[in-house]
Amino acid sequence: MSEKLPLAIVGCGGMGHRHLYGLAELQSAGLSPFELVGACDPNLDNAHSLADQAEERLGTRPQPVKDLAELASVAPVQAVDITTLPAHHHTVAIEAMERGWHALCEKPMGLTARACKQMIAKAQETGCVLSVAENYRRDPVNRLAKSLLDAGVIGHPRLMQQIAIGGGDGMLISVWRHQKNASGVLLDVGVHFADIMEYFLGEADTAYAQTRLHEPIRKNPVAGRADASSGSPGGVYERWQKDMPAEFEATADDAAYATILFKSGTVAQYIEDHAAHGQNLRQRSIHGSLGSLDLPGDRSGDRLTLHLDGAAPIDDQALLDLVPDHRLDEVTAALFGGDRLFEYHFPFPETDRKLIAVEYHELGTCIQQGQQPEVDAQQGARSVALSYSLMESQVAGRALSVDAVCDDQINAYQAEINEHLGL
Repeated sequence: MSEKLPLAIVGCGGMGHRHLYGLAELQSAGLSPFELVGACDPNLDNAHSLADQAEERLGTRPQPVKDLAELASVAPVQAVDITTLPAHHHTVAIEAMERGWHALCEKPMGLTARACKQMIAKAQETGCVLSVAENYRRDPVNRLAKSLLDAGVIGHPRLMQQIAIGGGDGMLISVWRHQKNASGVLLDVGVHFADIMEYFLGEADTAYAQTRLHEPIRKNPVAGRADASSGSPGGVYERWQKDMPAEFEATADDAAYATILFKSGTVAQYIEDHAAHGQNLRQRSIHGSLGSLDLPGDRSGDRLTLHLDGAAPIDDQALLDLVPDHRLDEVTAALFGGDRLFEYHFPFPETDRKLIAVEYHELGTCIQQGQQPEVDAQQGARSVALSYSLMESQVAGRALSVDAVCDDQINAYQAEINEHLGL
């Protein structure tokens, strides 16, 4: 690539640190299009922490600043990576684009469909790139699954099962993920599943769901512990978790049981239950007119399994023989060690870094070549809408159009959040 693009990370908590590690992964591979010039957070302790780690990992120290106005005064920024709390995604992205800065925004893109619409409008007005950091679809095993689906190996998809059950009454990473006005778990986690379903099956048409708040009191097992270690993504959240309360009230629904119809005619059985006790369950499978795919956990590196009638299950190199044209993009191939993979073996934090690195590289390419990202603002907004379609369906008591939710025509569940945001 050409001259380095000046970049700032905006939001220097756990997610901001994870993104820094992804940027360092890309730089260590000699593929980074960016120079990190700013670490922006109203909590300057967080900004200095990220800047210190950037100096260690990147060799240069970005300038810690408290807001975008100060950021503009200290560096010639061209792009920002927005890793703030979700409630601030739309305001930061809009201000950044008004300054002419391109943006990579963590998911959920906006806290409501209305917030997403405002972000889309600003991107269209300014011509800035607005990319959404959605990493599940970038997993090499999911890329292979997509190629198998597109090649018609299992025929026409008829049914997808997307099931995630567990959690009990424990805190999921942070307090805010259990607060309706801050991004409840059905949104914060659900947008991942919404994106991967539409990646595999195309656009969702309607959704009918029952949602619940099963566990109104959540517990933080590491509160007050000096040796807190929860094995969280990237191992970066514990320093904040130990200072969070031991118990707190949850206000966001924590379970959804849904049927989703896709425009292709495929039906998905969707269960996302973060309050289940007893045995945990994770399942993703797609059944078609000729066979089925059993898919592993995202970012695990485990193999997928193909089942065809009258044949032994296939989970090895023979999968690649069915899609001879399948290739990973050059950057993913360089980071994961090959362009035709059916598995990989890295510790989770390293896999996490590599997928964030891919997102960064794509952003740089889009800025320099005037392209649109794979997960653009429209797709990011659709994931938010599909997730909210479940809660909106509970309120309405009927199946709802995902397009109508995306267009902010149906928003009863979101009304309180929009009011809280001043939208």
